[in-house]
Amino acid sequence: QVQLLESGGGLVQPGGSLRLSCAASGSFFTMGWSRQAPGKQREFVARITGGSSTNYADSVKGRFTISRDNAKNTVYLQMNSLKPEDTAVYYCNAGEPRWVDKYWGQGTQVTVSS
Repeated sequence: QVQLLESGGGLVQPGGSLRLSCAASGSFFTMGWSRQAPGKQREFVARITGGSSTNYADSVKGRFTISRDNAKNTVYLQMNSLKPEDTAVYYCNAGEPRWVDKYWGQGTQVTVSS
């Protein structure tokens, strides 16, 4: 059974930073992050392939960086210059070229507030 375990969420002040981690139970071609704010639909944040090709939502470009450690089957999301509108539950996902978000983690809460 595939497992994705997120960690690193918490409460941070505006302008601060957090680093999320997601450890997978296996190796996947694509790994990424999405988020869901209260009352809103889940939205794409960032994705990285096995070849380290990345893409980002416009709302986080220049502030968030996704990376992966293939030896550890782990993906990271470095979040800088955080804004209150970044407050959401952040979900890790993993998959294959034809189904990039086939598997999902349980989510980790990120709250940006003074």
